[in-house]
Amino acid sequence: MSEVTITRAPATGMITLRGDLSNVALQTAVTTLTGTGFPQQREILHEGERSVAWMAPDELLLLLPHAEAQATVAQLSQSLTDIPHLVAEVSDARSLFRLSGPGVREVLAKGAPIDLSPMAFQPRHIRRTRLGQVAAALWMVDADTFCLICFRSVTEYVDTFLATAAREGSLPNHF
Repeated sequence: MSEVTITRAPATGMITLRGDLSNVALQTAVTTLTGTGFPQQREILHEGERSVAWMAPDELLLLLPHAEAQATVAQLSQSLTDIPHLVAEVSDARSLFRLSGPGVREVLAKGAPIDLSPMAFQPRHIRRTRLGQVAAALWMVDADTFCLICFRSVTEYVDTFLATAAREGSLPNHF
């Protein structure tokens, strides 16, 4: 039995929002539409099926039910008409994986050059990084669960990488 279960999440709505994250009107628009708080640097916040992730000093990623993505883009655009911004639905350009089990940190550490130790990476933390040869973002849901997003074009690579890294008996038990 493997120490980590890897699943591809069903279609998830994903929206990239770029702008001045210190702008109160932008913050209000995001929190009103998602029901979450506003994330700090390298933080992801969740409320039910909605999440808001800090991706860069001028970029957020909103996650929500796939069926709501287009309407949410329109609502955000409407709310932010007087503020310089870019809002784009990226749902079909990304893949989302869920990894769970006691060895999840070990699996990710085989390919992600970030500190995944329990002291450095906790729930609500998110990092943009690489997994092997490709760009990815990952966050911790709870002690034994992480989510990972990658470009859809490299989904098979990531799937194979994770399956190989999670192979039974291959985890170094570092964490």
